[in-house]
Formats: sequence, structure tokens, C-alpha cells
Amino acid sequence: MSSRMSAFDASFLFMETPITPLHSGGVAVFKPPASGFDHERLVRLISQRLPFVPRYRQRVREVPFGVARPVWVDDERFDVTYHVRRSALPKPGSLSQLHELVARIMSRPLDRSRPLWEMYLVEGLADGNFAIITKSHEALIDGLSAVDIAQVMLDVTPDSVPGPSDSWRPRPEPTSIQLLSEAFTELGTRPAAAVDAVRETAQDVSQAITSVGGKIVGMVSAALAMARAPVSSPLNVPIGEQRRFTTVDLPLTEVKQVRRALGGTINDVIVAVITGGLRAWLQARGHPPTQGDVLRAMLPVSIAVPPSGSGHAGGNRVSATLVELPVGEADPAIRLQQVSYQLAVLDESSHFVGADAIVGIAGFGPPTLHALGARVGATVSNRLYNLVITNVPGPQRPLYAAGSRMVAAYPVVPLTQNQALSVGIISYDGGVYVGLYADRDAMVDIDVLAGCIEDAMDELLERSRSSVRSLRVVSDQEVISGEESAG
Repeated sequence: MSSRMSAFDASFLFMETPITPLHSGGVAVFKPPASGFDHERLVRLISQRLPFVPRYRQRVREVPFGVARPVWVDDERFDVTYHVRRSALPKPGSLSQLHELVARIMSRPLDRSRPLWEMYLVEGLADGNFAIITKSHEALIDGLSAVDIAQVMLDVTPDSVPGPSDSWRPRPEPTSIQLLSEAFTELGTRPAAAVDAVRETAQDVSQAITSVGGKIVGMVSAALAMARAPVSSPLNVPIGEQRRFTTVDLPLTEVKQVRRALGGTINDVIVAVITGGLRAWLQARGHPPTQGDVLRAMLPVSIAVPPSGSGHAGGNRVSATLVELPVGEADPAIRLQQVSYQLAVLDESSHFVGADAIVGIAGFGPPTLHALGARVGATVSNRLYNLVITNVPGPQRPLYAAGSRMVAAYPVVPLTQNQALSVGIISYDGGVYVGLYADRDAMVDIDVLAGCIEDAMDELLERSRSSVRSLRVVSDQEVISGEESAG
């Protein structure tokens, strides 16, 4: 028996083009154990964890004549070594060489005749570490499991935890006649589905996309009514098939230092750093923003929910909204204040798209936030925002893959039409790791943007130190004044 794809999941297959492949993923860097790490070890690890993600052994089958949405079927020729591949960097194995490899791998669409995911072990890094590149199609991160293979491959200790017993045997794939029979049976038992089939399949699920996007936009309409038009930006241009990728590392201690001195949350500070980097990059590009100019970002955010008094365990609330990045503001502290105010006001006034609303809209549970950001961004008109920024608060303890410690992780968030840049951010084990993914021709200066983000962090950090020094001077003066009054 096949599993019918939801209209929302199917939309990502129909929207995909060679220019905008809709897969997300990332690159993680690992320090190998003394016993080493090789391709065979990674294959064993992934084979053990596949029972946690059953969809990763299924492929997409189209229904003849498009009378119904595609279905998921077991891949009878599934071969884990086809998906878990091996690569190596030439000497010297630099970070820029790794970035170039990530860009080339992520530029290529996935093979639709196979399960829609790939993983690459990259050896030959200059420092003796290795990297793992993952890519999974947005349709694969569905409403049932919503789990990416990169999540289940990691352990909290160096000792690898064995996966569940695996008795998987592929069920025979249905024939074309069986697929048609199932489709007509569904249409016969649910007459309304016939209308859905015509609308969602014959029209490439465009009505479903419009419906989803409309509901999301409706939830932020109050914020948009007050919003100014985004600045004319080199971020919004026609894009091609090839990509660029680079990374930025920020110490979490510095982010916390800025937060303590200037206020806001860790998330506010990170968004303000990205805003400052974009401002400087626009200036370097010859597009200097003026006072009041903004860039608008689609910004999914994960917010911790504390346990309730009734004993509810709490967890994470997933939210997404449009946020105006004040690139026209020259003062870094004021930029941070403006970002903090926006996020606080939007949260309090329910302009975030909360987890419950997302489930109601899209029919899926909480997936990885980066995949969520890509899915939401792909279904909302790209005329409403300039770029997608996803920010995931990760664990502040080390994670391991078969005994190898993960030392850094950088998300890769896919681009949509006329979107030349996406920014993925994760905080992990004392660091904040930024992945910049961009169109190759539109963003030839992506390394300049990376440097601008680093400078923006330094700018905020220096401002925070100045603020602390000023407070100390004021405090000392008050003490002296108090002593003189006492005398």
C-alpha cells in the first residue's frame, strides 16, 4: 500500500525548478576519535539510524495522468551506499575549498528516482578533521516525521547508541494500474477529493500554495500595514542554477556580553549583528542605505516554553514572521534596540505564526526550524521579504557521530525565485555558526558579507564595552559625590 503525499508536501515537488532546487541541509565539522573515522563507519551509523526515519527509504511515484497527488513507495533497490557518499578535498584542504564543495553539491537537484536525500563524508581537511554534508528535500521533511537524518545520526556521548532492531523489507512497488485504482477508490469514497485532485494536481498545487501563503500573510498583516517598503536591494534579482557558500563563527560569550550590556535577547543580538553586516555590505556594494531604510526578513524563531503549573512538560514554540532589519540606522546600539522592540511587540501581539497555527495551516508537526523556514519562505510571495534568516538555538553541550565530536555546524537554507541570499544560524556548544548560501552570479562578494558580519559583531562588542565603562565612571562619580556630601 502506498502513502499519498499531502497537498502541501507535494507543492514543493511542483514548485521545484532547476534554478530553485528545494532541498535544505547543512555541513558539520567533526574531530575524529583516536581510532579514526571512515566511510564504512559512517555507512554503518546511518544504517543503524534509518529505522528512525522510515521515509528515507522511500521514493516518489507519480500517478499516471496526474489524476492524484504523488505517493511514497518503498524503494525496492534501496542502497545506503548510493546515498552516503565519499569525497575529499585536495591539499591544503582549506575552509574555502570546503565552502566551494558545499556550494557545488547543494546546487545539484536530487535524483527523483531515488529517496530524496544525500550525505557526503568529506575528508582531507587541513586540521585533520572531516566534514559531513547533508541534503534532504523539503517534501521529505513531511508532516508525520518531520525529522532530518542529520538529527538522528548524533549522540550526546562518544559512545554510539545502537538504533532499534531493523526488520525492514521493501514492500513491492504498486503498478501503474494499482496507482490508478487507489486514486479512483479515494475519489469514489471522498467526492470532494475529486475537486482537490483537479485543483491541486492539474494546476500544480498552485491553489494550495496560495491558500497557505494567504493565511500566513494574514497573520502578519497588522505588522505589514505599518511597515515601510523594503530598500531596493541587490538581494532580489533573477538567480541562476549555481550557488556560493561561506561561513561565519561568532563566540556565544561575546553575544551574551552584548546582551548584558545593551539589553535584548541572544536572538535579538544575533539578528542585529546580521543587520549590521548587511548594512556594511550594502555600503561596500555602492548601495548605501539612508536613515529609515529597512530590509525585510522572513524570520522563523524558536521560543522556549517553560513547564506549566499543571505539570505540562513545556518544550519549544516555533514561530515565524516578517521582521524589518533597520539597515538605515548607523548606531549599532539603536539597531539592536529597534530589533528587540520589533520582536517583543510582534510576540506580544500574536503576529508570530505559532506552532499550533503552523500545524493548522500546513498539516505538519514541528520539523527542524531550518526546514520550516525554507518551507514557509517558499510559500509566501517573495515580494514581501528580501531574505530568509533561520536561527536555531542548539544544545550547549557537545554532540557526537560514532565517537567523533561535532565542533561546528552550518545550515544551508534553499533559495527561491529572485532571492539571492539565505542566512542559516545555529548556536551550539559555546559558538554561533552562520551559513551564508547565495546565488553564484549575484553574490560574487559573499566573502565580503561574511567579513561585514564579523565586523558588525566587533562593533556591537566595542559598543557594549564602552557602555560598561560609562556606567563605571558614573558609578565612581556617584561614590565620590556621596563621600563629599558626607564630609
